[in-house]
Amino acid sequence: MIPSLTALRQRVLAVLGGLSMYRLVFFALVALALLALGFSFVGVLTPTAAEILASFAVLAVTISLVDAIAQRILRLPWRIESSLVTALILLFVLQPSLTATGLAGNALAGAVASLSKYLIAWRGRHILNPAAFGAAIVTVFGLGSFSSWWVGTPALSIAVAVLGLIVLWRTEKVRIVLVFLLVVVGVSVVRQAVQAQAAGLGFTLQDAIFFSVAQTPYLFLGAFMLSEPLTLPPRRWQQFSVAALVGVLAGWPIMIGSLFTLGQERALLIGNLLAFAFAVRGSVRLVLEKRQMVTPTAQELTFRTKGRLSFLPGQYLELDVPHRRPDARGTRREFSIVSAPADLPTLRIAYKNGDQKHPSSYKRALAAAEPGAVLAVTGTWGDFVLPRGDAPVLMVAAGIGVTPFVSQLRQMQARGVERDVVLVYVASDASELAFRDELEATGVRAVVFTRDEPTGLSPNWSWAQGVRLDAAGLECVVPDIASRHAFISGPPRLIADLAPALQKTRSLTTDAFAGY
Repeated sequence: MIPSLTALRQRVLAVLGGLSMYRLVFFALVALALLALGFSFVGVLTPTAAEILASFAVLAVTISLVDAIAQRILRLPWRIESSLVTALILLFVLQPSLTATGLAGNALAGAVASLSKYLIAWRGRHILNPAAFGAAIVTVFGLGSFSSWWVGTPALSIAVAVLGLIVLWRTEKVRIVLVFLLVVVGVSVVRQAVQAQAAGLGFTLQDAIFFSVAQTPYLFLGAFMLSEPLTLPPRRWQQFSVAALVGVLAGWPIMIGSLFTLGQERALLIGNLLAFAFAVRGSVRLVLEKRQMVTPTAQELTFRTKGRLSFLPGQYLELDVPHRRPDARGTRREFSIVSAPADLPTLRIAYKNGDQKHPSSYKRALAAAEPGAVLAVTGTWGDFVLPRGDAPVLMVAAGIGVTPFVSQLRQMQARGVERDVVLVYVASDASELAFRDELEATGVRAVVFTRDEPTGLSPNWSWAQGVRLDAAGLECVVPDIASRHAFISGPPRLIADLAPALQKTRSLTTDAFAGY
């Protein structure tokens, strides 16, 4: 069962990886909005089609205009998709209206949401979820509109769940939102039971669960707002903590005097503050020093950091390369860090050149960057880090997926740490073994899978001649696999193929990449 789920997850990631996060969220929200319009026409939803269309038009124009002005002043690239995503989220949170007062309130919420990205920020990163902040301001202060969360209705619940799952699968936040839903539904059910007993009313667990799942905005809040990567802390345990806090506050809203409750968007804002407290992170500038080919199809970029940057070996960064007319993948990419923390302020990343005939707009822009170019990295994330202690480790890398292992092994070498590590390294041929000299210098024991035999392998390295790297092949070259913590970095399809063997390890951590 576990290997089947792992295989399915990685194959879905391979498909979804072709779209940027913003574009995927945008498409999902557009689909949800079109469905809502259809339901409104037949009278299933309370907001009329005219109210929905008018409110969205006001929100989209206001947010896009404010974003365009702010980004022009700050000399940032204008991301229309980001503006439209915020507008669509607010459309489902705020009460749609056709009145001048209601539309003005929606416009104000949109403007506040947009401005919060730039005014309530730390070193280039906004602290609060923009849509939640805009909705909270107009609601708390009664400024023409209010947060009705009309998306929380049985008619839309299945669509929200399906579309939300697609988004969460792409961003790998399924477990985070699942924790939130378990907490918020559990707390909501307890609250309903307590209130029913106090009022002398009947209570059934089945009805309480149905109400919490289908008649509240919890699904939408978790899938499209809590999961926003820009307002989540970097480590998974921190993200779980934020999800649990938001779940408690949203499931049992606390009354603040006689003014308002800490529910929904206000609960999310408090979670954002906890996330900020966990990791005060911000935009760090990288100055490109040089680029060099590390294999015939992959190249390495070496930067000098401007500003404080900290990371753990195995983590990744997000590199922003603004350029004109970005394609569906946008202007940001995630890269595993090749260098070790001990190498700072020097920082290295690497990537495969890929499709030379039809490269992405991002790849063309990155390829055009000359030494001296200044790019922004918004922080470091990830739990692809080695476990504490001295338990044996298995590293499985495919091609350029070896990069996080280079960082980990170099850091161990710099610190004088000795550990039982086996590296299984897969490449199309021997010339594609990136960072071979650095890896051999660390003394790691490695098994190489290539079509041709590499020459001059160090004593600790061997060529898996005649062995195919599938689940059976992996167990053949690593017979003690059951005693090891497994880490695998490579295309989702490889991870899916190896799942039957990897399930036998003590633990499994994946770092899939879909390319660009």
